[in-house]
Amino acid sequence: MGLTLCDVGPRDGLQNEAETLEPAVRAMLVSRLAAAGLPRVEAVSFVRAERVPQMAGAEEVVAAIERRDGTELSGLVLNEKGYERFAATGLDRLNVTLGATESFNRRNGNMSRDEALAQVEAVLAAAREPATATISVAFGCPFEGEVDEGEVAALAERLVAAGAEELVLADTIGVASPSQVRRLTERVRGHGKRVGFHGHNTRNTGYANALAALEAGAEVLDASVGGLGGCPYAPRASGNVATEDLVYVLEREGLRTGVDLDALLAVSAWLESIFGRRLEGQVYRAGPFP
Repeated sequence: MGLTLCDVGPRDGLQNEAETLEPAVRAMLVSRLAAAGLPRVEAVSFVRAERVPQMAGAEEVVAAIERRDGTELSGLVLNEKGYERFAATGLDRLNVTLGATESFNRRNGNMSRDEALAQVEAVLAAAREPATATISVAFGCPFEGEVDEGEVAALAERLVAAGAEELVLADTIGVASPSQVRRLTERVRGHGKRVGFHGHNTRNTGYANALAALEAGAEVLDASVGGLGGCPYAPRASGNVATEDLVYVLEREGLRTGVDLDALLAVSAWLESIFGRRLEGQVYRAGPFP
């Protein structure tokens, strides 16, 4: 299938912003990313509005998106109730997630890791759509420190057995090194499913880690337009790698992404005007080359 770039800005990016955008504006963001040629966009998450107000009105967002051939739209689901909402919208791909550590699951979802895994397994059992399973804090946890690679690989095996056809390893707090990413990607690929990498640029290693994941055989890379994002349950976790910066380096490396970089830069400039501040991405300010 080749490389799939997934822009997670409308979900993982916006959920960490203090300002809550109206559903119509969030739908416009998804539509503009699709128009720029992104092969996948994570459009919404189906969570309680009182828990993550930035994600309120997911159904309204989905209804207002201008669908485009060639762009797969995904939605994040945390439990069976969320899956029921997801299924009613007709989105293309399901994304389920849990943390690699006990502490992160308790802080993020107020449940043990075993309880979180059982919840994810129940959603995967019910799902009729293609399903991605994302393992958060796969390389380091803000509460427990280093994460054992064997634990992550075992968790990945359980998720594959439950029905996940794609596994994404998330460096949620941006602590991984390229050698770590390369090693764990290769190990998880041994389960026979597509593997992806979700990198945060907290310590300026996100782009090197994304390239390392590709070298190790990853076929999915998450990024967020403008570098928006973070994690509300992980202290000091700053934004994802910027989609336009990742597209730039991939294209310079000779990889054809199919993304219109100029259109993507216009999306970041538009978001900058909405939020009234400079975003974390570099290329939208410096411009492409040559």
